[in-house]
Amino acid sequence: MLKRRHGDRSEWKRILKRQYTQKFVDIDAFRGYITLLQIHKVTEPLTVKYEEKSICIVDDGYMWLQHFPSDEHYSLTTMFDVSGEVVQWYIDITNENGIENNLPYTDDLFLDIIVLSSGEVIQKDADELEEALIQGTINQAQYQLAWAEANKITQQIENNHFQLMGLAKSHLKILLED
Repeated sequence: MLKRRHGDRSEWKRILKRQYTQKFVDIDAFRGYITLLQIHKVTEPLTVKYEEKSICIVDDGYMWLQHFPSDEHYSLTTMFDVSGEVVQWYIDITNENGIENNLPYTDDLFLDIIVLSSGEVIQKDADELEEALIQGTINQAQYQLAWAEANKITQQIENNHFQLMGLAKSHLKILLED
């Protein structure tokens, strides 16, 4: 069974006080749901380690802007620090994006792409994808979809053609004004 993640992240106990907003957007550059999780108070900060780098991705005052594009096989989370600067972009490769109980969701296909604010691109969790195939959590078609989508997006990022990252600040503004 694939992990289903909803935009409001209501199951996340680390966040003690939050504010959540979502909106469906249909413009030339993007069609789908955008959501904003404003993190007011956490039990403790969350820092992730990528090789030698430690990066705080959750703390009091941070914001997570999520894109759930219609008819695509990825979602994008832009993580902003307390000063509104991008900490990282996190791309989840998904089997599908949808809506359930009026909340956008993704069915995660394990493979992830992280783009640090420095521009460094990191591919993550290929081992989890392999394990999911071996254990029968996903089938061969889903496995191939995950790799095809990850390779396509990585190439778009390298060629500066993955435009959604560039829309993050303007989409953040839309949700903050609502």
